[in-house]
Amino acid sequence: MNTNKLHQTRISALDLAIVRDGGTASETFKNSVNLAQQLEKWGYHRFWLAEHHNMPGIASSATSILIAHIAAATKTLRIGSGGIMLPNHAPLIIAEQFGTLATLFPNRIDLGLGRAPGTDQFTASALRRDEHAAMEFPANVQELQLYLSEGNKNGRVRAIPGEGLNIPIWILGSSTDSAYLAASLGLPYAFASHFAPAQLHTAIAIYRNNFKPSTYLKEPYVIACVNVIAADTDKEAQRLATSFKKLFLGIITGNRQQLKEPVNPDEDFMDPMEEAALQQMIAYTFIGGPEKLKKELEQFLEQTKVDELMVASAIYEHQARLRSYEILAEIKKETL
Repeated sequence: MNTNKLHQTRISALDLAIVRDGGTASETFKNSVNLAQQLEKWGYHRFWLAEHHNMPGIASSATSILIAHIAAATKTLRIGSGGIMLPNHAPLIIAEQFGTLATLFPNRIDLGLGRAPGTDQFTASALRRDEHAAMEFPANVQELQLYLSEGNKNGRVRAIPGEGLNIPIWILGSSTDSAYLAASLGLPYAFASHFAPAQLHTAIAIYRNNFKPSTYLKEPYVIACVNVIAADTDKEAQRLATSFKKLFLGIITGNRQQLKEPVNPDEDFMDPMEEAALQQMIAYTFIGGPEKLKKELEQFLEQTKVDELMVASAIYEHQARLRSYEILAEIKKETL
């Protein structure tokens, strides 16, 4: 476990493959490639993409294909899923897909797994998702582990390629259920505090206190995902953050929209109840210039003692998003 200093903590990125207002999926994919290439230069450890469906503002529905595209454009950065919503898929299919990815890009692929549908109930039905799928998640994870293990070479059903490739599996979560599962299986754990902050500390404590060492992992390992909107000044960061706030406000109100252009941060675009709900949802969001961010992120690491920080940055302007990630990399080096 690290000593909670930013320079000693791995930093990684969660790219939601956001389609901005007036943009296209093609533009999004080009920007994702460019972002991953820059992150590789700046020393980021991994780059994850998340499975979502039927969302006009998110283009990563075919997550495995997009992972391959990003991995082919980079050299050392770990690329993976944050996550694949396993109940939407047969475990064998995911074993084969990620076995193929790990064969094409050895020692660079992560397989993060979640139990949510990543969509609405109608789309979940169109995905042929069973209504009991979430309850079967633990068993499906173990079935997937079996397909990826060397011990299955005499099995009647085998994942070719995939078998014996030792692909790192992560359990993703936004509640305590996932913490118990990750601990019992001895797997690394990633918590979605960028949109579900309420149970972060409880989930981490449950995971660490109940962790059982396994052939995959000897000690607990925790990633916390947070939102970071960085700029050269606090004022500019607040301006950029208006796009992010409107995006999350749309989730709260049920009026989902594509990522909008930033506006003057003094502009009033929500009522007090909406603002209270938003602040609760984005409790682990860090907005500001270098000095402000350094102080706040150090405090977060001290409080949580997480092993790795994963950063999501919903910023409308691509160059501004690049600069946000670059500032974080600079802060990390400055704390040496």
